[in-house]
Amino acid sequence: MKENTTLSLKAGAKKRKSVVDRKNKSDTLFSFLVQLLKISVAVLLLAISINLFLGPHDIAAGGASGIGILAESALGIDRSWVVLSLNVVVLILAALFLGKKIFFNTLIGSLLFPLALRIVPIGMLTEDRLLSVIFGSIVFAVGVAILYKIQASSGGTTIPPLIFEKYFGMNPSLGLLFTDMVIVFMSLYVFGFEEFLFAILSIGITSIVMNYIENGLKRRKAIMIISQDYTKEIRDQLTNELDRGMTVFDARGGKNDCDREMIMVVVTGQEYPLVRKIVDEIDPKSFMITYNVAEVHGLGFTYHPIQ
Repeated sequence: MKENTTLSLKAGAKKRKSVVDRKNKSDTLFSFLVQLLKISVAVLLLAISINLFLGPHDIAAGGASGIGILAESALGIDRSWVVLSLNVVVLILAALFLGKKIFFNTLIGSLLFPLALRIVPIGMLTEDRLLSVIFGSIVFAVGVAILYKIQASSGGTTIPPLIFEKYFGMNPSLGLLFTDMVIVFMSLYVFGFEEFLFAILSIGITSIVMNYIENGLKRRKAIMIISQDYTKEIRDQLTNELDRGMTVFDARGGKNDCDREMIMVVVTGQEYPLVRKIVDEIDPKSFMITYNVAEVHGLGFTYHPIQ
């Protein structure tokens, strides 16, 4: 009887383990498919930017796609094949010098990007070059931001700077900027001065939009408030209106050596005007310092308990 019970318990444990393993495999497959979908959308946006906005106007704004545009114009080689060839080379370099993780993060995007360039038709949506540069750069920035968010890459010129960082300590951002500027200066020789200027403008717009996507949409502000007589009232009103925690520090005035309390609270960009309004209404003479916060983790921001 005891042996049967033991066998039954072992069988039950084995069955539960099998169910857990199947669930883990299912979750892994689902995560991979979601990742693949995001990468596909991102490289499709990159291809739309290149084939419908920047490429038709000879704007080679860096990257493998910029080299592809230059090679297609100067040598008559299809830009998708140029990008594919470059990406195969950088994939080999990534595997040799950067390890498996970066290789696999780069693999899918590197292969899908030239495919997307092949699929998206080449055409000029507008003859206005400035409009094409603006909208093409915005679309390109959104695609790159998606890849950056999921730690993926479309390959190209993003890999060599990582190698230089690993072995020579070079800042990867500077390395990427240097690579892109070399490509942009090549466009000066191949296309002319006007295209060169538009390529620089495109890089600037892309950088601004990417920075806004990364930081602007979820911008947080840290606020330091010092009130001589109304600290408690301000604190209570902020708690009631915002439903956020805050920290109160003991502070001392440097000029008059008076002891006071200082409130520190972190809020979203949408909540900031309300904080200003509350403080101004309670104590217009209060001293308030506001600065942008690069990142916030914790209760109320990245962690939300189930009510």
